[in-house]
Amino acid sequence: MMLVLCGATLWGVSGNVAQYLFEAQHINAGWLTSVRMLTAGILLLILTQFGKERHLTWSVWKNGKTVSGMLIFGLIGMIGAQYTYFEAIAAGNAATATLLQYLSPVLIMLYLMIRWRKKPSGVELAAILMALLGVFLIATKGHPDQLSIAPLAVFWGLMSALGGAIYATQPGKLLKQFGPGVVVGWGMVIGGIAMSVLYPPWHFNGNLSVQLIMGIAFVILFGTLLAFYLYLASLKYLKPIETSLLGCAEPLSAAIVSVAWMHVPLTVFDWMGAACIIGTVVMLSLTRKKLR
Repeated sequence: MMLVLCGATLWGVSGNVAQYLFEAQHINAGWLTSVRMLTAGILLLILTQFGKERHLTWSVWKNGKTVSGMLIFGLIGMIGAQYTYFEAIAAGNAATATLLQYLSPVLIMLYLMIRWRKKPSGVELAAILMALLGVFLIATKGHPDQLSIAPLAVFWGLMSALGGAIYATQPGKLLKQFGPGVVVGWGMVIGGIAMSVLYPPWHFNGNLSVQLIMGIAFVILFGTLLAFYLYLASLKYLKPIETSLLGCAEPLSAAIVSVAWMHVPLTVFDWMGAACIIGTVVMLSLTRKKLR
């Protein structure tokens, strides 16, 4: 529980630091994703050499099945969870992006229903409707005839929810076999290399400053390296839907920091939408036994 709570809080705070980098320092979302994943991935793989997982670091590449699993995780799970989230922040703000990303438990539920050919219960249908209502309130601020946030922010936010769902479910077997350090480390390196093709880390546009370096360092060390490791480590003890419940700390911390630090004006409809989305996760988590 502490693993996922701490990881989720760091994610929420890190989203606001990324928003600061995009708005005040004019950093590109793709460039930050490349630097973030490459640096954090390499550091994490180095750290695994001092732990129990050190003998497993290269074992990932000795079996075709695990190789394909790692490539899927790095190229789809990692990039899907990180790049889309940063683009959602750049198009809108950290609070909105985090809330939309938090729809991933609904996607996990729908996936499990399709996989097991299970009809949705009344609670599950109510959860879906509540999630849709939450997105509606956040996107329109209660005015059905217009979008109150950029359409790109909604698009990237929903894409980050899909990426988060893949990220939370796909590497389960890999985690049990190799541990979170190896899996997250290689996933970040793979995703970082792929992102570097489009956004080379050495092509930096901007002015170096202490604030810029501190912001990037926080996103890499705390918002990526530590947060992702804590979250995936929790999956060894909890089901994905259970981590989603405890992960309520992420949208809450993102919203609070957005208001207090970034001065994002969240309306009553924003808070109502947040309550709907978080309430959806709570409802699904309380009925998690039906989803197993």
